[in-house]
Amino acid sequence: MIGTAVALMTAGLVSVAQPAQAAVACEVTYGKAWDNGSGFGANVTIKNLGDPLTSWSLTWTWANNQTGIQGWSANYAQSGKNVTATSLSYNGSLGTGASTGIGFNATYTGGVNTNPTVFAINGVTCGGANPAPTVSITSPANNTHYNAPAAFTIAATAADTSPGTVASVEFYRDGLLLGSDTSSPYTWAVSSLPVGTYVFQAKAIDNQASSASANVTVIVDAVTGPSIVASAAAVTVPEGGTATAGLKLSAAPSANVTVAFTKATGGDTNLSATPTSLTFTPSNWSTNQTVTFAASEDSDNTNGTASFAATASGYTTATIVATESDNDQPVYTQRFLEQYNKIKNSANGYFSPEGVPYHSIETLIVEAPDYGHETTSEAFSFWIWMEAQYGRVSGNWAPFNQAWTTTERYIIPSHADQPTSGASGTATYSPEQPTPDLYPVQMNSSVGVGADPLKSELTSTYGNSDIYGMHWLLDVDNKYGYGHCGDKTTRVAYINTFQRGPQESVWETVPQPSCENFTAGGQYGYLDLYLKEASGGTPAKQWKYTNAPDADARAVQAAYWALQWATAQGKQADVAATVAKAAKMGDFLRYAMYDKYFKKIGNCVGASACAAGSGKNSSHYLMSWYYAWGGGMSDQWSWRIGSSFNHFGYQNPLAAYALANVSGIKPLSPTATTDWSASLTRQMEFYTWLQSSEGAIAGGATNSWEGAYNTPPAGTPTFYGMFYDEKPVYHDPPSNQWFGMQVWSLQRVAEYYYVTGDAKAKALLDKWVPWALSKTTYTATSFSIPSDMTWSGAPATWNPTSPAANTNLHVTVTANGSDVGVAASYARTLMWYAAKAGTGASGPAAKTAAKGLIDALYANSDSKGVGIAETRGDYNRFDDVYNATTHQGLFIPNGWSGTMANGDPIAPGKSFVDIRSWYKQDPDWSKVNTYLQGGAAPSFTYHRFWAQSDVAMAYADFASLFPNG
Repeated sequence: MIGTAVALMTAGLVSVAQPAQAAVACEVTYGKAWDNGSGFGANVTIKNLGDPLTSWSLTWTWANNQTGIQGWSANYAQSGKNVTATSLSYNGSLGTGASTGIGFNATYTGGVNTNPTVFAINGVTCGGANPAPTVSITSPANNTHYNAPAAFTIAATAADTSPGTVASVEFYRDGLLLGSDTSSPYTWAVSSLPVGTYVFQAKAIDNQASSASANVTVIVDAVTGPSIVASAAAVTVPEGGTATAGLKLSAAPSANVTVAFTKATGGDTNLSATPTSLTFTPSNWSTNQTVTFAASEDSDNTNGTASFAATASGYTTATIVATESDNDQPVYTQRFLEQYNKIKNSANGYFSPEGVPYHSIETLIVEAPDYGHETTSEAFSFWIWMEAQYGRVSGNWAPFNQAWTTTERYIIPSHADQPTSGASGTATYSPEQPTPDLYPVQMNSSVGVGADPLKSELTSTYGNSDIYGMHWLLDVDNKYGYGHCGDKTTRVAYINTFQRGPQESVWETVPQPSCENFTAGGQYGYLDLYLKEASGGTPAKQWKYTNAPDADARAVQAAYWALQWATAQGKQADVAATVAKAAKMGDFLRYAMYDKYFKKIGNCVGASACAAGSGKNSSHYLMSWYYAWGGGMSDQWSWRIGSSFNHFGYQNPLAAYALANVSGIKPLSPTATTDWSASLTRQMEFYTWLQSSEGAIAGGATNSWEGAYNTPPAGTPTFYGMFYDEKPVYHDPPSNQWFGMQVWSLQRVAEYYYVTGDAKAKALLDKWVPWALSKTTYTATSFSIPSDMTWSGAPATWNPTSPAANTNLHVTVTANGSDVGVAASYARTLMWYAAKAGTGASGPAAKTAAKGLIDALYANSDSKGVGIAETRGDYNRFDDVYNATTHQGLFIPNGWSGTMANGDPIAPGKSFVDIRSWYKQDPDWSKVNTYLQGGAAPSFTYHRFWAQSDVAMAYADFASLFPNG
């Protein structure tokens, strides 16, 4: 096929091609990755459309003054304006249809940096045999500015030369497919675009499979000056009914202002709004005037949308997107759309101006993140998952693709953020300690570590050594003030917190930037709070990231469903590029399958005595608590580690199944599908080994007792030689106390059971579901589900050929609660199980309970989602200073002092809030302060992004799995 390459970059995309019948035929895709006005980076994909190649030489000519090329995955040479890139030993062989990627950085002068358009492989020009169509974007003009949230329509013209005819025009944002139009005029509507710079592309494809592309850059600015203010950025309008929103001005005008309220072209014809004109005066400017949206009855069962703009001369436009809630849809589909629109409504505050999902709407919240307007890879994965559900319901896959684009932009470190990832080196061993007061720990280079079995394979597969995985934590609003790599100003900054062993709770962390260049903290930033260099050395400036494997696996799980649902709609092409990126993420996710220091799995006792691994013998094939990677800022060293601790709650058998078996989402590396197949088997064994006598799943296992390869207590049972650990990873609170971990993980088991019918999954759920239901009650408006659990006993040592019943492993539910997100995830577990079990086992009871729970959730709906108050007794720890007896409170070693980026001093005797003094200006601080002064524990109604997304998806799942109710 000719001309189908798409480079998934942020700027300047060119694709040219030649038919495959020539001896040498090729397709080259060139895309800028960054451009700062004097320097730039680009990625180039070479696809062989001709006979197999054993080596290649790629040439092109610059149009401007581009020089200083330095790159990777090829040898580069430049003479004048002519560039030659030649293959390396590992990427020269390209079979017919095979591709390889290369990239480079360069500089330019004169302010002009035009993309090359003509490429040649081994002297043969890529392109020109079949006449390609022509395409141009007529609107908007290049570098058009809009105010956030932006709404506009991309319009393109396209033509072709006989025998070719234009078949369709596809529209892309930053390289990811938004959708396509098959008839002229070719248009695509864009709405609710946050602040940022975007490259939109129109790609014309003809009936001969030739293509051509055109790009425009659009800049979305933050609102300044007087503006029209909408009470909601989105409304849901019931078919045959109405919905309302309010409009007002941001400031008093000096004279009457007439605001026009009009519908953009291309929207659903069933949607309308009145009035079309409103007048604001110097006296009523701050009072909302009502606009009413109506959706007429129709015979389809789709949920159309239309964009409406409020405009006035001299005022920033306000845009409201109306979505029809079709009454031919099941009631739970309508509830999904209602909840979805609340989450996507910018007025509700779930997303930052950059379009990044916050951990919660509310800022004063302390759990794993220590501030509500941080975010996690968990939130991104739930967002991707929710957008896949929206694609299933609406047939519109643009939001799913856009969610992954934002993920790449903000939480998957770019090459510039991991500049020395390809450098040689292994991690130096440092033992973990049980309490923070035993840190910093001494690094020990005399302890042997194993070989990384993935790095070479991944580098060969993807043409570079960058890790493609999400870092777990972002400071979205730059509240701490670290900025990007110490610039102190850039928003959406990489940070980290937990560093000091299993007892270090969120209340005892010292947040630090992921890029340590010593611009905050102490003399060496924050590094010497955690580690002492080997041989008395001094810490070096460095970057470091930590991946939460359950989040990456959840993103893969979401992409699997997107692929299934889009394929059922005949729209597989709409999601193919994003699903391929999920496959790539799954390729790198295999680092979570390895011991922290790549030591051999099984009976690994004694840091020096435990043998270093080689090949795959350091893989436990489970989803461990993390993998991490880092390196020097400019010094050529880097490291990668896995994790020895395995928690049942992080396993995802559906993701493992998809990565091992499903075409389109299988990773590209040669051993990846075999690894994921082994992981699927091992994960199901792990659940079985950990299932208690009652049915709940116990903690996990470790290859490194106490994080230091210590000797476990005598009689500790094992799983493939790894030691049973009741509370893997963290102890304050115990990691297997929270019922949410049960439902997060078992929901994946239930989906896997639904897809495959695996008897092991059925057996687990047949036992787990009755136990969970016995601890659950609900009414039309309330529910009570397990919250906290304790454990006693232990499983039997695992025997894969004859697993023993765990008669000595027990769980006790010690508290019930009404957590919104846990209830939603619990209901989804029950409904996926019930849909497969049918009338057998506990299927009917599970379905009834699932419906009861989501109905009770809906009864607690509020304007921002679903809200149920919760009391936070743990907030008495805000001002805890270190207590040497309990080991609770913020520990800072004697003699160490430093300063947070905002000026807060870091020293012994300080507390959580002392190094986060900005919390005292939070709107909710008075409630906490009253508690700290001896008052009652405060109550909050939180809207966590993951929880609200899970609620939405619970409605969507029920509508799909039980369309007849």
